[in-house]
Amino acid sequence: MFELRTMFEDPDEDEGDSMETELINPAPTAAEPAPTAAEPGERSSYRLRWIGLAVVMGADIMDLLDATIVNVAGPGIRDALGGSSTHLQWFSAAYTLAFAMFLITGARLGDIFGRRRMFLGGVAAFTFTSALCGLAQSPEMLIGARGLQGLAAAMMVPQAFGLIREMFDEREIGAAFAVFGPAMGLSAVLGPILGGLLMDADVFGLGWRAVFMVNVPLGLFAFFAGATVVPRPTAAARAARRPGLDLVGMVLVTAAMVLLVYPLVQGREEGWPVWTFVCMVGALPILALFAWYELRTSRAGRDALVEVSLFRNRAFTGALAVGLMMFGSMIGLMLVLGAYLQIGLGWSATHAALALIPWSLGTTVGAGLAGAVLAAKYGRRVLHAGLLIAMLGVIGIGVTIATHDGPVNAWILLPATAVAGFGFGLLMAPFFGIALAGVDDREIGSASGVLNAVQQLAGALGVALFGTLFFTHVEDHAAAAHSIDAVRAVFDDAFTIGIAGSALALAAAWGLAFLMPRWERKDGAGH
Repeated sequence: MFELRTMFEDPDEDEGDSMETELINPAPTAAEPAPTAAEPGERSSYRLRWIGLAVVMGADIMDLLDATIVNVAGPGIRDALGGSSTHLQWFSAAYTLAFAMFLITGARLGDIFGRRRMFLGGVAAFTFTSALCGLAQSPEMLIGARGLQGLAAAMMVPQAFGLIREMFDEREIGAAFAVFGPAMGLSAVLGPILGGLLMDADVFGLGWRAVFMVNVPLGLFAFFAGATVVPRPTAAARAARRPGLDLVGMVLVTAAMVLLVYPLVQGREEGWPVWTFVCMVGALPILALFAWYELRTSRAGRDALVEVSLFRNRAFTGALAVGLMMFGSMIGLMLVLGAYLQIGLGWSATHAALALIPWSLGTTVGAGLAGAVLAAKYGRRVLHAGLLIAMLGVIGIGVTIATHDGPVNAWILLPATAVAGFGFGLLMAPFFGIALAGVDDREIGSASGVLNAVQQLAGALGVALFGTLFFTHVEDHAAAAHSIDAVRAVFDDAFTIGIAGSALALAAAWGLAFLMPRWERKDGAGH
């Protein structure tokens, strides 16, 4: 088999700590096929690389499905367990917030303890916490289990990029990421559809619990398959210098995220007391303190949680801003759309899920076109086109609902949802490659972790902001509505507010995207 060697450079010799992975290729035996040929000076691909990619993708897809699955399943779960609309928001936000808080730390733990070990441990923990979610007996128990599930995902997901880079050589890694990116984007859209179908299918009499229990066999398969095909580190890798864990930085960034997201979700139910605004304002100086501490840590030659130089890179910070707007818009809108269709229009979970199929098909087509042809040829212009088309599709959904006489149905929503999905598919495929194009090789691991953390934070903020706007409008006006048509009009207006917020976020992302590099990253060279 191939020997994996991971060498951690001394931070005294280079700014920050970086990781370089080599695959040493001994002579093949009769029982072991020869690896992919490589040019002199290049490392070879791992022979089970495509099977390994499938396993890593399967685990990440399991995570993405669970991140969005309750957007449609949530109302039915709330009906079964009881609770308020705030509980409904927390069903999603607890997962994404916990994931975002510890994602960067999870990436660093992969550097310390080994990516394979953290990946398999994360898969096992994710499987166990999924079962805890399925066994929940109250809204509070489910929210707690969802938070633990997010922590498990933070152990598992950030190892993916590093494992892929270890398994593939420079000639094939572009193809690997071309498969990986669109699959992740499509999974985020398929989550609500799967949630709705599982809710009403009542698999084995589990009802809503099947939404989470489906992860148990999938997780067990991913664990044992990963233990078989994901390459092991060598003695050289285990003996190499490993970076330390920046506990102070971890506490500071975690505190800032909690202070920002918690009052956004909980404030409406509490009546927006003074402490909610104090917390949100207090998040800003803590973020500033985090930045100062990381800079000081890096200059002292110690291991910082993130590469501080990333935030002096205009192209990368622009990508973070685009990701915040883009993913916040998409995930927040999914929550609001699911609540509108089921609570406002009285649709079943399956009916709501079927209404999202045109969106997922549009995403598939858009991602396929962008990944296979358009991104390499047109670069950032594909990202701009995707943002524009997604914005037009989102506005189209709002116009369809506002102008239709009477309640809408899935057929009426089909054109606009398909256009929105196509736009999101176009922008999903090239986003990560373009976002990392301006990053140096030594920063790529830290940059990937930060980018993924911002994606999850965007989801938590989108759920918090869009959910708060939607349910605040409903609660403020529903009491004065004395007919079915009047109640539906209240929900129509609440959903229109969500549509407007989503479109504005996409418009902001369109403008900010001009800060990003023009072309995707070519592996092995920073731009």
